[in-house]
Amino acid sequence: MGDSAEKQKRPGFFAGVKSEFKKIVWPDRQETLKQSVAVVAISVVVGVIIAIIDYVVKNGVDFLISIH
Repeated sequence: MGDSAEKQKRPGFFAGVKSEFKKIVWPDRQETLKQSVAVVAISVVVGVIIAIIDYVVKNGVDFLISIH
């Protein structure tokens, strides 16, 4: 009984997916390029920040260890 009810719902589901895909507005090439550059730039900046924090913490721990 449950199988027949699920089979009837599937065409409605896929019709809904198809109608939602028609609403998608894909970015043009220039917008994609701008967003890609932004992602790379932010990734580099965050990577540098993490590297600086890592360096400071490493030297701080080394300093604390050398005190003993």
